[in-house]
Amino acid sequence: MAEYLDVIDDNGNLTGETVAREVAHRDGIRHRTSHLWLLRKKDGALQILLQKRSADKPSFPNCYDISSAGHIPAGGEFASSALRELKEELGITAEEKDLIVCGDRNVVWDCVFQGKPFHDRQISRVFIMRCDLEEDQFHIDPVEVDSVRWMDFEKCIHGVEQNTFLNCISLEELQMVRKKLSEKEKMW
Repeated sequence: MAEYLDVIDDNGNLTGETVAREVAHRDGIRHRTSHLWLLRKKDGALQILLQKRSADKPSFPNCYDISSAGHIPAGGEFASSALRELKEELGITAEEKDLIVCGDRNVVWDCVFQGKPFHDRQISRVFIMRCDLEEDQFHIDPVEVDSVRWMDFEKCIHGVEQNTFLNCISLEELQMVRKKLSEKEKMW
């Protein structure tokens, strides 16, 4: 069964139309996603949780990625979708009050996956959330996620900048997280 997404205009406003996810990526139709980064302090260092994508994913298999992310289904909202994906992918239940908004990121990106053109046009709302679980305490969905890994936050930024580990992480998004963390320093 096809997954339907709300179509948005260049400013992120709903148009009242919906489109199948596959068509949105084939034709470059703007839609919305939620990105949630989990963070913790351990031994005085700030760490970020990276999700290693399943080897069976059609896009970016075996790459490290956002802690939890997903498309917003038609009629859905950013925060509720972030929480749903968190539960589905990592087995974590949280509440909207636990989420901190970092901002929205405009994504325009073109590629080819499995021989098919892929045109991504999305507005991603970026969230952060504190989570003190160990890697083996997550209940990952093996269809979506191979594993999770805590990484020193600054080491992650450096690794993405220098491409020292296999990832599909946006440096711009990590910088958004860094900026929000500097505003919320006492929380961490």
